[in-house]
Amino acid sequence: MRFVSYWQDSATPFDSPRKGPVEGRFDVAIIGGGFTGLAAARRLAKGGATVVVLEAGRVGGGASGRNGGHINNGLAHSYLAAKAEFGTDKAVALYRAFDDAVDTVERLVTEEGIDCAFRRCGKLKLASKREHFDSIARNFVALNAEADPETALLGADELKGEIGSPGFHGAMLSRKAAMMHMGRFVTGLADTAKRAGAVIFEDAAVIARTREAGRHRLTTARGAVLADQVLIATGAYTSGPFAALRRRIIPVGSFLIATRPLTQAEVEATVPGDRTYVTSMNIGNYFRLSPDRRLIFGGRARFSARVDQRSDAKSGAVLQASLARIFPHLADVGIDYCWGGLVDMTQDRYPRAGMLDGLHYAMGYSGHGTHMSVHMGEVMADILLGGEDRNPFRGLAWPALPLYSGTPWFLPAVGLWYRLQDKIR
Repeated sequence: MRFVSYWQDSATPFDSPRKGPVEGRFDVAIIGGGFTGLAAARRLAKGGATVVVLEAGRVGGGASGRNGGHINNGLAHSYLAAKAEFGTDKAVALYRAFDDAVDTVERLVTEEGIDCAFRRCGKLKLASKREHFDSIARNFVALNAEADPETALLGADELKGEIGSPGFHGAMLSRKAAMMHMGRFVTGLADTAKRAGAVIFEDAAVIARTREAGRHRLTTARGAVLADQVLIATGAYTSGPFAALRRRIIPVGSFLIATRPLTQAEVEATVPGDRTYVTSMNIGNYFRLSPDRRLIFGGRARFSARVDQRSDAKSGAVLQASLARIFPHLADVGIDYCWGGLVDMTQDRYPRAGMLDGLHYAMGYSGHGTHMSVHMGEVMADILLGGEDRNPFRGLAWPALPLYSGTPWFLPAVGLWYRLQDKIR
């Protein structure tokens, strides 16, 4: 078993960062070289701006290269919950923003010819309990009528051709969802940003920021840049002199395993529908096949913000047990990869984008960021270029969390609460 991200290990890394000292004057500096930052850099450079990306580690080394590989449309909440909170019009707009985000990824892949196995596959939200199917059905009725007529409700009998597990009581199918190879996509996105004219520095964590003659001075251990505007695109990996954002973002570990490549018989016995799959438990699982036919199986195995080999190994053992419960015929399957990554959660699980303390930002994707992050990179780039403000999260209040400075000390208690809910509901 290798304790590295399958996506990173099976993709050619970005090999063209700017070498030498970090220096220069730019129209826009972007902090963070993941999907948001790279999509913004590409759009800005194509729009005529001079732009620099400052990445603390390696391009795509954070959530963009350490996720489950799903591009699932739909909110992190039920549509009915969003409707109850915001009203029908806003709930529909928020839901369709995630549809737009999937379209954005598909357009970029097509325009730039990125070889990342992008495919519209559909997502199944699987009911782990009978009462969960009742809830999914109620949500489906409203969603199908008001926001997404391409959804479908499947009963337990209709799942036989979709998933080789008898433990589910039905599902909602979201046909617009997709999947791709995340490592290949992030490398391709970085390459396109560089070709457009963006300057990309790796190993360039920002350790200080000041104002100098009306511009932002961003200092790294390798030098400093000056920029007229700044976009923070660091999500759960926000560090350095950005305390105001750290008080609003909750980093939560999400963990994954990848099996050895499955035989065709094993695929047909496991996920014959070849979609993305998400279970309905609070502490549930998500899974899909990789391009080389591995089952990539993930979940919030442990409520921890630690991501290292020891933590990943503990979480991997939990995931293997869950895999065996759902798919008993894979109980002894070989596991080739085990890894973790941080998800940038907000308290209400809605993303946020805007301006704070004179800095633009986009983050808080709350587990639905593989496409929304790309989309919001472009949205924020348009704003920085003086174009149309298409920010779907504009106007959402985002107060700092009380008694919180960026270290989520409360996660174990949250985990206990969700485990209790899963037992009684």
